[in-house]
Amino acid sequence: MDITILGIESSCDDTSAAVIRNGVLLSNVIAGQKIHEAYGGVVPELASRAHQQNIIPVVDQAIRQAGIDKADLSAVAFTRGPGLLGSLLVGTSFAKGFSTALNIPMVEVNHLQAHVLAHFIKQREDDNDPPAFPFLCLLVSGGNSQIILVRAYNAMEIVGQTIDDAAGEAFDKCAKVMGLPYPGGPSIDRLAQEGDPKSFRLNKPNIPGYDYSFSGLKTSFLYLLRDRLKENPLFIEEHKADLSASLQLTIIEILMDKLRKAAEGLKINEVALAGGVSANSGLRKALEDYAGKYNWKVHIPPFAFTTDNAAMVAMSGYFKYRDGEFCPMDAVPFARVLV
Repeated sequence: MDITILGIESSCDDTSAAVIRNGVLLSNVIAGQKIHEAYGGVVPELASRAHQQNIIPVVDQAIRQAGIDKADLSAVAFTRGPGLLGSLLVGTSFAKGFSTALNIPMVEVNHLQAHVLAHFIKQREDDNDPPAFPFLCLLVSGGNSQIILVRAYNAMEIVGQTIDDAAGEAFDKCAKVMGLPYPGGPSIDRLAQEGDPKSFRLNKPNIPGYDYSFSGLKTSFLYLLRDRLKENPLFIEEHKADLSASLQLTIIEILMDKLRKAAEGLKINEVALAGGVSANSGLRKALEDYAGKYNWKVHIPPFAFTTDNAAMVAMSGYFKYRDGEFCPMDAVPFARVLV
């Protein structure tokens, strides 16, 4: 019997719906929110209002593009958290109403785990090269930087994570002080390809174990700009490409050094990349370089599955549905994971 899952993602500023049947992606619709660009970051209240406007047409398009009827759905999977609470409430409330109307079960999904499980999405029936368990996944986004040991779809352990800021946050905030548009990561990636990554030396943290820290790097970058602007008011404008390249290289070296240590310490050579920052061209190349140097088998997600999307939510829901892990109607969203 076919298992057809509708996935709903609304954790931040992208409203997304997707349909997966037996692990194969049938549709994946995403509606972004341009309004946040004017503020240099996501405004939670505006995000939740935009989700309310977008969610019905997005779900409708996902079902139409999948070529199915609502009656064909086995369950609705939704992101319960972590994320912005107002945004999550929109997706959670819609999932409850949809579940009740169609009399189908709900499946709650952890947003971070969904990023990891995006590697198991099949875009065609013959896709069959997912990571082999156990594997390490470097999850890097605007809010998270983690090294995750994945033993099974429902058995994940965070072995390293940031103790302060995330890598994506470092990209965005450093881009902001350079006057680059939000989100800053893509702008820095584009400029870095034109610059010299050895132009400026930035501080790297000395954190024990596999944990990360990026607050010191941001401070180092800020002080560099402050001191050079005193000498030359046009310093940023004249050195944007070199500054971007130096910043990007430093962040990538910090990320990859801890990932290498984790792979060696845990004796694992199956390595995956996930999260919004996994779209960064420099990070993708670094992972491929490390694969050749350390004999890793690496898994880099398609660009469509790097940012927040409902395909990864539907994939997670598919695994949980097979095991009968359903969600009660009184479930409420959570903004952050409580340890």
